[in-house]
Amino acid sequence: MADLNLNRRKFIQNTSAVLTLSALQTNGLAFTNPSKNLRVGLIGAGWYGKSDLFRLMQVRDIDVVAICDVDNNHLQEAGKLISERQVSRKIPSLYTDYRKMLAEHKFDLVLIGTPDHWHARQAIDTMRAGAHIYLQKPVSIDVLEGEAILQAARKLNKKVQVGTQRRSTSHLLDAKQRVIDQGLLGKISQVEMCCYYHMRQNGNPPLQPVPDFLDYEMWTGPAPLRPYDSLPHGGWWRTFMEYGNGITGDMGMHMFDAVRWLLQLKWPNKISATGGIFVQKGGKSNVPDTQTAIFEYPDLNCVWQMRSWGTPADPEYPWAFIIYGDKGTLKGSVMKYEFIPVGKGERIAMDVVFEKEEFPEDLKEPRIELHTAPATRQHMLNLLSAIENDHLPVADIEEGHISTASCILANLSMLLKRPLVYDPIKKICIDDPEATKLLRRPYRAPWKHPYTI
Repeated sequence: MADLNLNRRKFIQNTSAVLTLSALQTNGLAFTNPSKNLRVGLIGAGWYGKSDLFRLMQVRDIDVVAICDVDNNHLQEAGKLISERQVSRKIPSLYTDYRKMLAEHKFDLVLIGTPDHWHARQAIDTMRAGAHIYLQKPVSIDVLEGEAILQAARKLNKKVQVGTQRRSTSHLLDAKQRVIDQGLLGKISQVEMCCYYHMRQNGNPPLQPVPDFLDYEMWTGPAPLRPYDSLPHGGWWRTFMEYGNGITGDMGMHMFDAVRWLLQLKWPNKISATGGIFVQKGGKSNVPDTQTAIFEYPDLNCVWQMRSWGTPADPEYPWAFIIYGDKGTLKGSVMKYEFIPVGKGERIAMDVVFEKEEFPEDLKEPRIELHTAPATRQHMLNLLSAIENDHLPVADIEEGHISTASCILANLSMLLKRPLVYDPIKKICIDDPEATKLLRRPYRAPWKHPYTI
């Protein structure tokens, strides 16, 4: 444990070797006061929930008080792994119902890593219990859930950091400073975003009994109850619109959020989308396998392309954004960026920072996304600074809501086969009562939708 604490100290001391001081200050890393030992909880102790928590534990000594998961296997495994990393070696209290966990403990910070259909209800209940939040993306499964989380955060004065780590990714911070902020792109009037990963699970598993270690009723919660046909973990749930927003709401939300951050964009003026299940028709999956969406701004179109089949348009950028200006082009992904000038200007590029030497334990963690770990650590430090110094985090809930809701509106546009214009003040789709009705999805009883008019 002494080596781990040394790594924490080295990370905070040496971060300036990766980012300039102004980038650190912009991201809130230079102001974190580690004087208070935070009481932390985790809701959703599967793969990414644990990964997020471990990144936090690498940069701050915390007390993981309790964790919750509806899968008892996940719960027991997570409890053991957390105890091995805690300074106290204490196993956190284990729960299968997050409401009981929130009622029996006082938390400073709770991480939420559950499937998308649970995010809004758990986020709001957690803030009402007095805690700040690290909330995985997308923040909601319908537009008004996102509005409800935002309203609760502002009313209760709680910090909510959304897991859109591109805003804390070293090479993209570098691109922002050296390319975007310096005006090297010139007039920007086109953005392309894409994901061509073959990530749409499309199997046909038979119906089967629910295993005794899983509370499937609680896993489903407010979502429609599908007949049980497989463990939902490992991405099976993402192939159904009952629980998520498809690949556009999952991967597209990341890239659209990165573009909005880089270009300082807020709500699109208009959103349109087309697509459907064009190729992978054989399985149970009901999320699109092909989709194109356009997010319109004045003199600027942000175009999203998704295919879960075929080959990527550019094999070096299978999940990426490309920002076109009249003076140059900026290509960015989770792995690198490059600026390509028009004419004889200087090409600028940077690869992802891995931090393998600073955090060698990363190399031993199963399923870790090594390229994302440094960004998540920076994201956690930014959230700690926001809590301790009372400023909004870099991926504040309002930003996460705009990015999430825009992708949900793209899905609705595809469904309705017409463009949509969302009014975030009136909380309606302008001149479209049918679309407005779809901004709020019915909850399965006895769960109550958190947005009230």
